[in-house]
Amino acid sequence: MLDTLTFGFLGGGNMATALISGLIARGVPAGSVRVVDPFPDAQQRLVRDLRVHVASAPDAAFGGSDVLVLAVKPQHFREAAASLLPHLPATGAGNLIISVAAGIRLQDMERWLGGRTRLVRAMPNTPALSGMGMTGLAAPAGLSQHDRAIASAVAEAVGKSAWVDGDEQIDAVTAISGSGPAYVFYFIEAMERAATELGLTTQQGRELAVQTFLGAATLAGQSTEPVATLRERVTSKGGTTYAALTAMESAGIGDAFVRAMQAAAARGKEMGEEFGKD
Repeated sequence: MLDTLTFGFLGGGNMATALISGLIARGVPAGSVRVVDPFPDAQQRLVRDLRVHVASAPDAAFGGSDVLVLAVKPQHFREAAASLLPHLPATGAGNLIISVAAGIRLQDMERWLGGRTRLVRAMPNTPALSGMGMTGLAAPAGLSQHDRAIASAVAEAVGKSAWVDGDEQIDAVTAISGSGPAYVFYFIEAMERAATELGLTTQQGRELAVQTFLGAATLAGQSTEPVATLRERVTSKGGTTYAALTAMESAGIGDAFVRAMQAAAARGKEMGEEFGKD
């Protein structure tokens, strides 16, 4: 499906680079990809590493791409949309436009892009940089199944994807998987610190922690049983795991963790309201 399409990326940062690399690896010709980025260093890197077309500003060729991915920071999204709008097709169905900017709502995308409705709001996460990403996707109710399939294929060039209903659920995705890698890194840091306090080296602590997360996540992904069941199997009453989990529960870590993600979701909603103000 993707190898017959042309792509335009507004922004050439890490996430855009990961997506472009994934698309090329899946058969999209480098010559079918155009990237707009104002920074010469980014332009040189993209040409050197990916052999794609680069420019410092949108033009008609860029605006005519079958799929446009807006990979800009949310605070710059409105300005970026304004620079792109004059170069979009004036008639017909137009392009499929995918945003990976956190907090930018579908209704504001539509407003800033001249009423266009072939829109997808995507929330990837940083493991996309290693091809292990998780991307939440949302779209207006009328988006065709064909466009949904294209958006899914783009997201799955760097991992897996899941469709949700609208902006509110994308805020939840942002809280769970979008920000989620930071939570994992936070716990890995804590496990490294515990390792050194228990007499191991920092390198040993990191290797133990990273492989434990990787192995446990793989097991959870492969199992059809509830995660609670997997946890219980590791937890013998009165044993070492029981002692650790009891200490965590006594400290309220589980509830605090849930509240943290609720705070992230609330901030996502606030960002949408802030950036969407006239």
